[in-house]
Amino acid sequence: MARPFFHGWKVVAVAFLVGLFGFGLGFYGAGVYLAVLRARHGWSTSLISSAITTYYLLGATGVLFVGDAYKRLGPRRVVLVGAAALTLGVSGLTLAREPWHLFAAFAVMSVGWAATSGAALNVIVAPWFERRRGLAISLAFNGATGGGVVVVPLLLFLISRLGFEAGVRVTVVVMLAVLLPPVVAWLHRGPAVLGLGPDGDPPAAPRAAPAGAVDARSVLRRAHFWTISVPFALGLLAQVGIITHQIAYLGPLLGPVGAGLAVSVTTAAGVMGRLALGGVVDRLDRRAVTAAVLLVQILGVAVLLAAPSRAALYGACALFGLGVGNLTTLPGLIVQREFPPERFARTVSLVVAFNQYAFAFGPALLGVLRDATGSYTVPLALCMLLEGVAAIVVLIRPGR
Repeated sequence: MARPFFHGWKVVAVAFLVGLFGFGLGFYGAGVYLAVLRARHGWSTSLISSAITTYYLLGATGVLFVGDAYKRLGPRRVVLVGAAALTLGVSGLTLAREPWHLFAAFAVMSVGWAATSGAALNVIVAPWFERRRGLAISLAFNGATGGGVVVVPLLLFLISRLGFEAGVRVTVVVMLAVLLPPVVAWLHRGPAVLGLGPDGDPPAAPRAAPAGAVDARSVLRRAHFWTISVPFALGLLAQVGIITHQIAYLGPLLGPVGAGLAVSVTTAAGVMGRLALGGVVDRLDRRAVTAAVLLVQILGVAVLLAAPSRAALYGACALFGLGVGNLTTLPGLIVQREFPPERFARTVSLVVAFNQYAFAFGPALLGVLRDATGSYTVPLALCMLLEGVAAIVVLIRPGR
């Protein structure tokens, strides 16, 4: 008898959609908001970048509580609250007339970002899989990368045709129409609700609860936590800074349409990179893979700085993009391998929160350096240095 279709793959599909719109509007969309708000109001790059940094800092604080929120309230309720917050926050950006309006709208958005970011995708998918967790999480995170391929071009197109307010309004209506039905129908707390175990296996015998509470201090005392968090924090600080300023940097070189295409090339390469890695990552050394991903991104940034031709710029975006998806996927996969299952949700939430606190400063740091030096040369060179340090630190392997 054929084995019935495992519901966990429907959960992966829902997580894909959560990532698609959560990252599309809440992460990749930041570059669109920076460019549009600067042109619309004449606000400085530093001001808007600082608002985006504040947004990421607030989101990182929210991520600290994501694991507990998903356990207590269930994934369905948390995702619905996140979608509502994204809708209100992004809509608020279109109504901003003063700088404080900008900060207020981003504050509301930060709730949605925390509920739909990388920690959330890990927590949604992880209970459903053990043997194929690497593949499942990689597929879910392709939605996150796909936000740059699908949502950003859609948003740019609608804004160019309908204006900022109407373009955003149509985009959030599409999000709600596509996302809400499968969230309500398919999102459950875990396979036990359906009488199953992970991967669709028969439910395992209940295990004794681990001794002691899984608190933050016990996680933070482990060297493993820091040799995961620090390199990804440095790499993502550079990555998020570049992604946020990508349209502003490439616009003068490629034009508005060309810059939008460059974002699509970056994120499409991210999807391909994650798909290629997802099928084999469960058999590879995940720390070594991370170092290789960072080195490829350094090469891409070097070509961006040289800017020898339009074709080379698109090629550089593709090289950089190969790491975009994997740098958000790999932390959870390393945690899964190096921490016991009962510590996974708490640990991955702490890792992602630490990373978000760090990468939150990427947009503001690059914005300040750009305004201070008059170009993006120094900011991009700094990003290369940060990723180089990250590639070294991630290879440090603490003893058990």
